[in-house]
Amino acid sequence: MVDFFSSLSPFNQTLIATLFTWGMTALGATLVFATKSMNQKLMDCMLGFAGGVMIAASFWSLLSPAIELAEKDPIPAWIPAAVGFLLGGLFLWGIDKMIPHLHPNSPIESAEGRHSQGKKRSTLLVLAITLHNIPEGLAIGVAFGSGAMGLNSSSLAAAVTLALGIGIQNIPEGASISLPLRRDGFSRRKSFMYGQFSGMVEPISALVGVLAVTMIEPLLPFALSFAAGAMIFLVAEEVIPGSQENGNRDLASMSVMVGFTIMMILDVALG
Repeated sequence: MVDFFSSLSPFNQTLIATLFTWGMTALGATLVFATKSMNQKLMDCMLGFAGGVMIAASFWSLLSPAIELAEKDPIPAWIPAAVGFLLGGLFLWGIDKMIPHLHPNSPIESAEGRHSQGKKRSTLLVLAITLHNIPEGLAIGVAFGSGAMGLNSSSLAAAVTLALGIGIQNIPEGASISLPLRRDGFSRRKSFMYGQFSGMVEPISALVGVLAVTMIEPLLPFALSFAAGAMIFLVAEEVIPGSQENGNRDLASMSVMVGFTIMMILDVALG
């Protein structure tokens, strides 16, 4: 798989990778054709798994390469990693406060962001997962931009692993949109369309990321750690709390461990 990607331009690498992750979101949304609702324990398990994948990806595919690259610069290696990481979290915090959205399984009264009152539940649900997909797409774009620089032999493998891991955890994201909408009375077709549509932002944000780092090479350590910070903020603020709010805390916590372990194995095996 890595050999296939190595023959492509970074733009095409990123496009293919994020079309895959978008497709996995659509795959999750197809669950609406099989059932009207999903077992809550299974949903919490899938969310916990997604959180574990994102935590592992943030370190092995983003922060670790950022520190390795920063060691070649005259400034201490921890500065780009720390600054980029914190800025990534602040960036997503700002977006979270601005974009109106509603977490799956939450009442409409708990919608967050500016001007959320009066908006349809379907719109708020799609915006919630779209918000999730911004840092995921950005992370993929930055990772493939790093691989294109040829700065170390494992960069491209790390980018491929990151895309694979994010694709896996996009399955529950697609389902978390389509199934609640079906339960609210939407047709199966419309529920699926809304669910897969939420993944469209990943290719867009990924292309922004890859163009930025390939055009401005000194930004690369900051950009990698920025993407990691945005993902960790998302996991801490929404993914893990959402997996535990229905009482399945032990199951969700073990799912985080499993997701982290699988992503770690993938990164080590492919890297």
